[in-house]
Amino acid sequence: MTRGRRALGLWDLIFYGIVLIQPIAPVPLYGVAQQLSNGHFATIILIAMFAMMITAVSYGRMAAVFPSAGSAYTYVGRGLNAHLGFLVGWAMFMDYLLQPLINTVWIATAVQARYVAQIPFEVWAVVLAAAFTLLNLRGIQTSARANRILLAAMIVVVVAFVALALKYLVEHHGVGGLFSIAPFYDPRTFDWHRVWGATSFAALTYIGFDGITTLTEDAIDPKRTILLATVLVCAFTGVFGGFLAYLGSLVWPNWHLFKDLDSAFMDVASRVGGPWLFNAMGVILIVAAFGSALTGGLGAAKLLFGMGRDGVLPRRVFGHVSNGLTPTYNLLIVGALTLVGALVLNHYGNAYEHAGEMLNFGAFIAFMGVNLAAFWQFTFRAPSQHRRNVLLDTLLPLGGFVFCAAIWWNLNPLAKIVGGIWIALGFVYLAAVTRGFRHAPPMLFDRHEGGDDQQRDAVDKPMQGDAPGEVAAPHVDR
Repeated sequence: MTRGRRALGLWDLIFYGIVLIQPIAPVPLYGVAQQLSNGHFATIILIAMFAMMITAVSYGRMAAVFPSAGSAYTYVGRGLNAHLGFLVGWAMFMDYLLQPLINTVWIATAVQARYVAQIPFEVWAVVLAAAFTLLNLRGIQTSARANRILLAAMIVVVVAFVALALKYLVEHHGVGGLFSIAPFYDPRTFDWHRVWGATSFAALTYIGFDGITTLTEDAIDPKRTILLATVLVCAFTGVFGGFLAYLGSLVWPNWHLFKDLDSAFMDVASRVGGPWLFNAMGVILIVAAFGSALTGGLGAAKLLFGMGRDGVLPRRVFGHVSNGLTPTYNLLIVGALTLVGALVLNHYGNAYEHAGEMLNFGAFIAFMGVNLAAFWQFTFRAPSQHRRNVLLDTLLPLGGFVFCAAIWWNLNPLAKIVGGIWIALGFVYLAAVTRGFRHAPPMLFDRHEGGDDQQRDAVDKPMQGDAPGEVAAPHVDR
């Protein structure tokens, strides 16, 4: 983006946020979330929405203080503590690496379960990891126009599902069949412990809302519009996602009878729209996941390259590029990690659930960090002209921190073990390079922030394979 040119209004920012999250965000989660919550996916989406809306307020307020930032790494590093900012960035780094993994797992599971059962998961994982790596090595570019077409197709399929689901319910149960409290509270199966635990998985629905803050420098009246847009996008995602989950629960109340949990919503679509809607839903999910894995793998490789170039990681390996453009070694490393991770998670079972919760491990560390940074910034470091508001400055960000901490605490044990090991490695590395935290930590991301325009342009120059306008990949630049 070009500094000094503000052209994006509130509705532009809201649309951008919806594009990042995607209208089909709750769909891949549906079956797993229904099982984890005993059929209360609609409820846990709304619970997660409150945590995300509070966190969105913190993101919006921190974006006003640090308008050139746009990530939790910078908000925590500048607003709270540079060493804590490094650890938040380290957790975000794990999310980047998990993006191609979680999409590989979903595609391999869905294709093996729904289309080609004769080919096992392991073969699909190898094929997909190899395909993503080879395509990125060749520098293939994903067209922004193709992504707009994909987004339009998503909207058409989702709207068709809503219309056909409403028609199905009226035809089979009358108008009264459209209204039920059961998707939100069924006394036969409701269990607060399971509901609260499942909320951590449902939070995947909202991954990407924070990408709005990256447009702070291009927004008209950013102090108002960035905050409003992040909150409204979270609200829209929660309400619309909850509505889809509500309809799905009414159409298919026997959530324990799905053929395959990872692609369960395809069964719901088939019930209301027959084979064509089943296949249409499957195609857009697979294509979107493929695009996310492709661009996510490139993003992770570029991040490794940036860290290698700046000396955070060994430059000889991670700072290497071929033809002056392609981070070859990093793409191979990301591909290998994707394949190994998919095979290991599949061995443990519930691979998609575990991958999603590991991604949320890093995400919620970032969310907690931003809430804590907002509390500290506006309670103890606010400028003298700041008009203090105890609710907005203190209670709201602290409440967001506690809410996010509770969701994070309820992640499954494997996610906490793997994430804990990752954070421990980051802590040891940080202690070593800062000589016991006595020196400033190395930069992980946002190398250009605070620099001049020439430096910004040099760092932001896309590598081969970049796709300006890409919307298929979930945004994780917290």
